[in-house]
Amino acid sequence: MTVHFIGAGPGDPELLTLKAQRLIGSCPVCLYAGSLVPAEVVAGAPEGARVIDTAPLALDEIIDEIEAAHARGEDVARVHSGDPSLYGAIAEQVRRLRALGIPYDITPGVPAYCAAAAGMGQELTVPEVAQSVILTRTSMKSTGMPEGEDLATLGASRATLAIHLSVRNLLEIERQLSPIYGPDCPVIVAYRVGWPDEMYIRGTLSDIRNKVRAEKLTRTALVFVGRVFEDHDFPDSALYDPEIPHVLRPRPKR
Repeated sequence: MTVHFIGAGPGDPELLTLKAQRLIGSCPVCLYAGSLVPAEVVAGAPEGARVIDTAPLALDEIIDEIEAAHARGEDVARVHSGDPSLYGAIAEQVRRLRALGIPYDITPGVPAYCAAAAGMGQELTVPEVAQSVILTRTSMKSTGMPEGEDLATLGASRATLAIHLSVRNLLEIERQLSPIYGPDCPVIVAYRVGWPDEMYIRGTLSDIRNKVRAEKLTRTALVFVGRVFEDHDFPDSALYDPEIPHVLRPRPKR
């Protein structure tokens, strides 16, 4: 018996990996976070499978279901949105499973920030503009941020920021980042990426809050900040420059 933590991607069932589809289709027990994972993603569970939306359940109740499946010798598909390694809340589940001696493995999924970049038709690392992407969140009612991980500290790099779980904290994002990036810095709020009602709201640090408020968005959104979202006359990457040889493309003989 194995508990398979499965990244379901941001919402589009077609973004499931082949391995994720196979595991969901073979496990007699499927536990999925229904508030973030569409029912279509787990529609491929075997006929007669025990399929449970864990959104209303506490951690102890989820572990009880897993323990019961373990006692029956039944594999469990534990389906999370995006990729389990990012804000997936699997660490505490894994800790419990280790203590109970229950085997598990992890299947990665498409992270929301990658799917959002694709939806925007946007590269997040542009030559001489930004070559780093920082994935972070802000502190609200949920778990606090460790020391040194505040937006002002991270933003000092001027990297592209992908700020999770923070669409209700846009005032603080503006306050901390405007002195660094400038109030005219582009901001894109990606709402429900991969779902039928997917939406991208474009603005700047100075006006994005009002634009988001007008759309009445309060959850399930990802906030991008960075100069990469401007139109730039940036240089081509050195990757395909004929004057810069590499092992697979030696400099031509003259």
